[in-house]
Amino acid sequence: MRPRAPHEAADLGVRLCQAAAAPVFRCWFVVAIPIVAIALSLFEFGSWAPVLFLWCAKPWLDRTVLFVLSRAAFGQPTRLRDLWSNQRSVWWGQFVLTWTWRRLSPWRSLTQPVYQLEGHDFMAQRRRVVQLRRRNSGAALAMTSAFSFAESAVALSMFSLLFWFAPPGTDFEIFQFFSDEASSLLQFLYAASYAVAVLFIEPFYVAAGFGMYLNRRAELEAWDIEQEFRRVFAG
Repeated sequence: MRPRAPHEAADLGVRLCQAAAAPVFRCWFVVAIPIVAIALSLFEFGSWAPVLFLWCAKPWLDRTVLFVLSRAAFGQPTRLRDLWSNQRSVWWGQFVLTWTWRRLSPWRSLTQPVYQLEGHDFMAQRRRVVQLRRRNSGAALAMTSAFSFAESAVALSMFSLLFWFAPPGTDFEIFQFFSDEASSLLQFLYAASYAVAVLFIEPFYVAAGFGMYLNRRAELEAWDIEQEFRRVFAG
């Protein structure tokens, strides 16, 4: 740990996710794939339903990634049974707020560790979030926007493969998707492409916010996190 600009701290979080990729994605897929399956099954209710459900589910899904990263930051490996034994705090804590109000936060990856890891009461959480966001809200918003663009790019790239690899002579043009007569298959495939993009991008988004959170705590708390890092890795 050392003083970093917010974007450097976000990069540190991404590197942490890369270093702990095996436990992160193992736990992430166990939780996220069933949610994706539920989302895609909602296609029968409307072509918009899978994407909307996944969009709303992201903060709840992020809690699993954050749990693994918070342990990896201090050198603790996470197994599936560790996740299962902590399911009450990881999955069910603040369940309603996670699925509703906090989904609208543009800096949720920066502030989520406060809600999930610090254990304050409601008013203390609010004060803590305001403190963490000071001089970092703009950077957190920019980071959220960057990952949103990356997610959209991955989803559209995967969806475009359908057209790039269509057999020659196939009457298959991309504008059909935006017409009133778009086929259900095209709409379902776009929802599936979005789901794959979320599965790939979201853990790195959570990690980037977690890196910014660690950096901000180090600024506020006289490098106590650095000292803990040194103690853990010295052992």
